[in-house]
Amino acid sequence: MSYVLCDKVRELEPYEPITGSYKIRLDANESFYSMPQEIRDEIKEIVQKLDFNRYPDPCAAELIKAFSDFYGISPDNVTATNGSDEMLYLLASAMLKKNSTVVVAEPDFSMYNFYSFLSENKVISYRKNDMFGIDTDELIKTVNENNADMVIFSNPCNPTGQGITAQQAKKLVESVNALVVLDEAYMDFWNESILSEAAQYDNLIVLKTASKAVGSAALRLGFAVSNKTITTALRAVKSPYNVNTLSQKAGTCIFRHKDMLIERTNTIRENTNQLYNELVELKTNYKLPFDILEPCANFVFIRTELAKSIFEYLLKNSIAVRYFGSAGALRITTGSGDENKELMSVLERYIIEQYLSENR
Repeated sequence: MSYVLCDKVRELEPYEPITGSYKIRLDANESFYSMPQEIRDEIKEIVQKLDFNRYPDPCAAELIKAFSDFYGISPDNVTATNGSDEMLYLLASAMLKKNSTVVVAEPDFSMYNFYSFLSENKVISYRKNDMFGIDTDELIKTVNENNADMVIFSNPCNPTGQGITAQQAKKLVESVNALVVLDEAYMDFWNESILSEAAQYDNLIVLKTASKAVGSAALRLGFAVSNKTITTALRAVKSPYNVNTLSQKAGTCIFRHKDMLIERTNTIRENTNQLYNELVELKTNYKLPFDILEPCANFVFIRTELAKSIFEYLLKNSIAVRYFGSAGALRITTGSGDENKELMSVLERYIIEQYLSENR
């Protein structure tokens, strides 16, 4: 007798991000800012005082208070998790029964589909239009016609950088019986959030993260904001000590530096807009076969037949971006001013050395 893995995991392969040492990393939608020395020193003092032999606060009360103060909402409506991925898994497994119907909007963050698959839910895909936009009425129709139990998507979207307005999002929530999960991981870079209104609805959860604008991907901090009934349920189904003490304390410290975080977010927005404009200018000057989507997030999405060639050329020049083979597209996270300048220089060199020489 020998143990055999069950069918649903037998063929799965571990997630493998780009590995290796690259001079410029623009592939993971991280902030190009690390923590300033002032905050590092504060966290260092915190570490010196930690009781390493004690479990973390199961309620993450201090962290949730700092997060809630930053966004101007009530801590009574917030659940903290070990990154947003923990919450995504809980939503698919604990908040839904087996064989529940989940609607996802594709293309989108692949983990929504993955966790639903692991939880043995039925997944219905709503296909976005040619420019990756969502028709809210069509999405509502898809949810209702399939009697969906949950609909989930990122707003703005990862990887396309497109989004629906707050008015459209509220129309969706008010027009379906399903649980609506809006992942606002990138909403710090746009102005169409409904985070402050999440507690007013009986079927809405808004997800947030500290990995993007807050620049704390290493801490793995995620948050779910909803009404008190849903919040109570989420706090009940999560692991008791799911967010470690160091992440709680460091996250609390960082969220309290509100002015610094807002200033950095504004700079990231400016850099993203500049990167987008420079890419459009490059496309125009060289008549490139690019579809460049104007972003609502901290990255630019480019659909092009040259995607794989550009991706490989950038890697050879120690610049990592995200390549989507099935979509024939690149997702380029904005970097610092110097990083973006180097990126554009290498891109133009690629065009001159390879694209133009091959298309004369």
